[in-house]
Amino acid sequence: MAGLLVLMGLVVLAVPVLLILALVSIAGLKRRVTTLEQQLDGLRKHATAGATGDARAEVPPHERVRPEPPTGDATSPTLTEQMRAAAATRDATPPPRAAAPVPPPLPPVDAASAAAAPQAAARPRAPAAPAAPAEPPRPDVISLGLRAVKRWFTVGNVPVKIGVLVLFAGVAALLKYASDQGWLSLPLELRLAGIAAAALAALVFAWRKRESNRSFALSLQGGAIGILLLTVFAAFKRYGLLEATPAFALSVILIAGAGALAVLQNAKALAVFALLAGFLAPIWLSTGSGNHVALFSYYAVLNAAILGVAWWKPWRILNLLGFVFTFGIGTAWGVFDYQPAKFATTEPFLLLFFAFYLIVPLLYARRQPEGRRGLVEGCLVFGTPLVAFSLQAGLLEGARLPLAFNALGLAALYALLAAALRRRGGFERMVPSYAVLAVGFATLAVPLALSAHATASVFALEGAALVWLGLRQQRRLPLISGTGLQLLAAFAFLVGLSRILPDTAIANPAFMGALLIALAGLASAWVLRAHEKPMPALVFYLWGLAWWLGATVNEIGRFIDWDARADAVLALVAVTGWIAAEVHRRRPATALAMTTLLALVAALPLALLQAQAHGQPFAGHGALAWLVYAALGVRSLLCLRSSEHPLAGWAQFAWLLVWPSVLSMLLEWTGGHFELAEGWRALGIGLPWLAAAALGLFRWPWLAAPLGERFDGYRGALLTVLFAVLGVAGLWSLWLAGGAAPLPWVPLLNPLELAQLAAFVLLARWAWSPQAPEPLRHWRPMVLALLGFVLITSIVLHAVHHWGGVAWNGNLISTGLAQTSLTVVWSVLGVLGWIAGSRRGQRGLWLAGAVLMGVVLVKLILVDRGNLGDVLGIASFIAYGLLCTVVGYLAPAPPRAALAENDGEHA
Repeated sequence: MAGLLVLMGLVVLAVPVLLILALVSIAGLKRRVTTLEQQLDGLRKHATAGATGDARAEVPPHERVRPEPPTGDATSPTLTEQMRAAAATRDATPPPRAAAPVPPPLPPVDAASAAAAPQAAARPRAPAAPAAPAEPPRPDVISLGLRAVKRWFTVGNVPVKIGVLVLFAGVAALLKYASDQGWLSLPLELRLAGIAAAALAALVFAWRKRESNRSFALSLQGGAIGILLLTVFAAFKRYGLLEATPAFALSVILIAGAGALAVLQNAKALAVFALLAGFLAPIWLSTGSGNHVALFSYYAVLNAAILGVAWWKPWRILNLLGFVFTFGIGTAWGVFDYQPAKFATTEPFLLLFFAFYLIVPLLYARRQPEGRRGLVEGCLVFGTPLVAFSLQAGLLEGARLPLAFNALGLAALYALLAAALRRRGGFERMVPSYAVLAVGFATLAVPLALSAHATASVFALEGAALVWLGLRQQRRLPLISGTGLQLLAAFAFLVGLSRILPDTAIANPAFMGALLIALAGLASAWVLRAHEKPMPALVFYLWGLAWWLGATVNEIGRFIDWDARADAVLALVAVTGWIAAEVHRRRPATALAMTTLLALVAALPLALLQAQAHGQPFAGHGALAWLVYAALGVRSLLCLRSSEHPLAGWAQFAWLLVWPSVLSMLLEWTGGHFELAEGWRALGIGLPWLAAAALGLFRWPWLAAPLGERFDGYRGALLTVLFAVLGVAGLWSLWLAGGAAPLPWVPLLNPLELAQLAAFVLLARWAWSPQAPEPLRHWRPMVLALLGFVLITSIVLHAVHHWGGVAWNGNLISTGLAQTSLTVVWSVLGVLGWIAGSRRGQRGLWLAGAVLMGVVLVKLILVDRGNLGDVLGIASFIAYGLLCTVVGYLAPAPPRAALAENDGEHA
């Protein structure tokens, strides 16, 4: 332990040494910076003088204007006389025999310009205006703390500060060592008295040095009073030499003395120390008796002292510490020790503390300089009523009506304060704060006295009015208050929602309260949009829209049967999208257009819910809901068309995709209802999409309405989506057996393969149209050939199933009939490709046929080889051999020239 103390002592003693070295280094750096600044100034002056001399040297000597002699000097010829004499001499001189060519005359020069030219050349160029410095970022809490520690170690009397710290550590270590060695054999009372006497001597010495060495004196005074307080604490708590009352009295005397010294010497730090010691004294001297009257009486005295200091000194830190400790310790006591029987002895102290910190901000504002008078101390102005009201609610145990009267009383008090300060000059900054508190407590009285839904209605309307007022007056505080009130309205509504059991649809408090909240949010969005604040307007719009949808969906869930709820929600979203489109037509906004778009898109998941509820979307009340959706959808698209918003095209895009979807559901249900075969039901699913694709290719104006030509840019994207859906449906249909009952199954003339063939033909038509994507147009021969091959293979397998009597399952492909059929058909396709490529000179087609024949050959070797023991396997090999022989004779490879001629089209 002794080694640890020695090490700590060395560390503490090293701090001043390091600080002294740092100060010496800083002083050296300052001298070097001063020398460099002087040298830089000399260089600047030298450069300025050199520039002036160079500018004068650039003027020729015979063109320099000499200064005229004084007026009274008759001996010096004037400039005019010199010019006349020079002209006479030139006239008297005979011209030379071979005259040099005379240069053209120079343009006349203005005398003022000639005189100003050298001055302009010699004048130094004005330096460019320095750029405005960027506002430095605000430091965080850690930086502020480090800065405060650095300031404490570098500002003021640093040696004495460090000395006091080192003295504390040294005295503690010395006492510990002396105690361990047995040197302190004196009675404990004498030891403590000696320490107290030394501290008193240090205090007296520091008081005498308060003028000659202020920093030293203040630091020594704080240390001496701290040692005295520790001595009292040790005598009471550790050794039991003092009773509680004398110890507390001595502590109060020391704390009061520290406060008096702080005020007399204008020492804020000493006052903070005294205040902290004062608030902590009852805690460290507590006996556990639980006498709250004595505790709060003592705190009342302390707060009266703070009030007195605030009358003379604008020490903000003192006010904040008093507020935090008073209400913090009071709250802790209330949580752990308050009982309703103590109300009569607790309520007066709460009112007294509230009065203290109601007056302190006014005194703080009064003591500010003239330019800062009336400065708002926000922590106390707003924190005092909020904390006091919360504690009052705890004392009253949540009684609503007494709290409502308390809130009204606070509202009246702050309204009177605002009116009084408004009439008195110099406190204009505090008037809005007190006015806001008055409005806030008056508003708070409403939910305490009324029901939840009435509270929500009042809060919502008041919040919207405050938002409008804040925008009209260009003030941020009413805007924030209005937003907060609307949030409180929502909270009050949700709190009281479980207590409301409406028995009438729409005309009930729950729906009306939610509707008012929604209207308040939408009204706030409207005024914010009018004042060109798009982001807050968007937030309020989403808020209002969410409450509108929530209120209506809640009504649907309460008063409409389960199987009809999806129909009602479909009509609701159609109405919502139409209202948004109508508003968008008068005041365009992206959020409104997006609402209409989402409303049109929402019909698709709602159609799935309708199908789950009653089989298909148009059953029950679904037909009426879809009629409303169709009518309002057309009207919504017309409204978007008139506004020319970019989202109008996507809205119609979604609208056109919804109808094939719901019609597919209807036709699929119809096929199942009449017990049609699987092929008919597949045809019913694909028929609306085939019709939409055919209209997009051959009757585009029918689909482009109501946007018309403005929708032409979306044609390619719409056709891409339609054919993507058809492609997915085609792949799905390959796995279906495709029965045609009650009709017999015929290849290509059955409903499933007719739908597949129609999709293939429409795809081919689209691939050769300008609307097709560039990759599809580039690879269309290969894509169509591959899809045709897949379609023919599917027809062969379906024929094997329906005509060969083979079950449609995973084992079908492994049967001998299926393998022989595929071998023959693929061989025929390969032969046709070979022959056609040879006759038409298309080497690519010839190679495709050859590749297909090679695939068939591999298939024969790997698959059909196992069927050589039956007739079908043998027939496969014979058919393939005969076809290859015929092709080798009839369709040799086309010449290379044909390849070169057709490379651009068929390669």
